[in-house]
Amino acid sequence: MDTVYYFLYLPLLLLALYVFTTHFLQKFENLPPSPFPSLPILGHLHLLQPLLHRTLCKLSARHGPVLLHFGSRPVLLVSSPSAAEECLTKNDVVFANRPRFLAGKHLGYNFSIIAWAPYGPHWRNLRRDPVRSTAPRAPSHTRR
Repeated sequence: MDTVYYFLYLPLLLLALYVFTTHFLQKFENLPPSPFPSLPILGHLHLLQPLLHRTLCKLSARHGPVLLHFGSRPVLLVSSPSAAEECLTKNDVVFANRPRFLAGKHLGYNFSIIAWAPYGPHWRNLRRDPVRSTAPRAPSHTRR
């Protein structure tokens, strides 16, 4: 009979441990605030409503610059012009990178094509090649 109670208390213990680790230990990281009810797999997708721009406006008005989780991916919600300027000018290299999905490794030949390549010298070289191949060439002989 006692083992049945252990199985009943185990999910409650795991839930309390999850809440403790995600909510209280997250304060030690240097991240912007986040709305509290974040589900393990869905993240903050349950907070979104049909008018997405209004929902995001309400979240940013309530919490300021907000770090959301859309699924398992972190998303930074920037709502002020000064924060947008800082993201797009001072930290542009940090925000220019793409997330590394498993599909990019397998379908993108280990992140080596332009759609999956991370920002850097390799991506810049890949970006130049299609421009060179589609640009019109001057004729080899010219009339004078």
